[in-house]
Amino acid sequence: MPCQSVLVLDFGGQYNQLIARRVRECNVYCEVKPYTLSLEEIRAFDPIGIIFTGGPNSVYDPSSPQVDPGIFQLGIPILGICYGCQLMAHHLGGRVVAATDDTAREYGKTETYFDTSCKLFQGLPEQGITWMSHGDYMEKVPEGFILAARSDACPNVAIADETRGFYGVQYHPEVNHTQHGTDMIRNFLYAVCGARGEWTMGDYKNTAIAAIREKVGSGRVLLALSGGVDSSVAAALLAEAVGKQLTCVFVDHGLLRLNEGDEVEAAFRPWDINFVRVDAETRFLLKLAGVTEPEHKRKIIGEEFIRVFEEEAKKIGAVDFLAQGTIYPDVIESGAGNAAVIKSHHNVGGLPDYVDFKEIIEPLRMLFKDEVRQLGRELGLPEYLVSRQPFPGPGLAIRVIGDLTKEKLDTLREADAIFRQEIADAGEDKNINQYFAVLTNTRSVGVMGDGRTYDYTLALRAVTTSDFMTADWARIPYDVLDKISVRIVNEVPGINRIVYDITSKPPATIEWE
Repeated sequence: MPCQSVLVLDFGGQYNQLIARRVRECNVYCEVKPYTLSLEEIRAFDPIGIIFTGGPNSVYDPSSPQVDPGIFQLGIPILGICYGCQLMAHHLGGRVVAATDDTAREYGKTETYFDTSCKLFQGLPEQGITWMSHGDYMEKVPEGFILAARSDACPNVAIADETRGFYGVQYHPEVNHTQHGTDMIRNFLYAVCGARGEWTMGDYKNTAIAAIREKVGSGRVLLALSGGVDSSVAAALLAEAVGKQLTCVFVDHGLLRLNEGDEVEAAFRPWDINFVRVDAETRFLLKLAGVTEPEHKRKIIGEEFIRVFEEEAKKIGAVDFLAQGTIYPDVIESGAGNAAVIKSHHNVGGLPDYVDFKEIIEPLRMLFKDEVRQLGRELGLPEYLVSRQPFPGPGLAIRVIGDLTKEKLDTLREADAIFRQEIADAGEDKNINQYFAVLTNTRSVGVMGDGRTYDYTLALRAVTTSDFMTADWARIPYDVLDKISVRIVNEVPGINRIVYDITSKPPATIEWE
């Protein structure tokens, strides 16, 4: 019996893929597709349920994204979130208007009251906090719908037509700020859609291995191996699928952390794979010389990666496929469906127009970071590798703000190593999901000994997160920050000021560039 799936239709909300993450947390497979999907394509996908995401538009605007009204005749349960809720109301005979006063528009944390006889809220508290973000108002609710939740300002926070399995909420259950939000999504999946909860990493591993074998056949695969979690798990998955048909190429582009190149090589030396290390530091730094714009850096690094792999492929012999450790957040942030580009990733939006391979294989493309880690465990990878901190493909190129030089990179490497060492020594590495240093392009006056200095400001960044789609800045103890600051200023030439980034995601991203 095929795995059940849910279809998430994307209407342009920036964090819509959080919905997909929550669905998968409930052990139900789902995919995010653009709202333009045709009825034929929806039928072919054969979902047990459909979720309409949020979005920045107003449904009554003629240019706003819409759906084929026939979607409501398919007999498939639908959950509309924010814009998706208003879209449902708009198509089914309700009326959505712009809010004219503060009684109808809501933003942020909102006390909300639920009708727990509704399947969406069954088994949950009758009162809780939801995260609102809407400036439009459902002035008229469609016929056949009941009011299933309210707030002090809004009587129709949630609506439901339980006969047809249609539900709409004006808040965002996918974000952590909404209490029991995942439970509400779980109720939709199990109580309304009849989910069986079949989606596991064990099943994904078996399916992915079979798909890779079918695609590759007797061909040869070249993998971009960085030594990070994503590419390491991709390597293990491909190794199990095609064995010696796989060659892993590790490009040491001179943008890695202190001693990382040697550590990566040592970690993969015992593996039964073809491992090639390419020293490309000079090549990359020449290409990046004078480049300050972050997207330009990413594009250059992406293209240069591809060119290096093409050259290595020619040395190895005929290679048919290029494999990459691209994961879902990479795709999302590079622009997917109707969503805006946050930043392109070198292994997604950074690919040049011409690539000298038959096809690119991305076996992790539909997985979130924690799913990748779990897949690594299923494949038998050691925990120290599976739990390794994320490191961006462009490396330190996007952690040196402005132009790049080897001197700046070496300065950052030393400072970053001190930061990571002190965090680990203090035991804070168990509480923080990602932490690193950024060399800013800001210089300021300082005093060291009896002399005046005019050196760089170093920014420290540390976040806690469950999915890397949203993140909160980490509350590192002051005494730990003090020790880090003293050590860096005293031990690393060229830095005379340390700042700590206390911005969450959103509104910031985890990386600075």
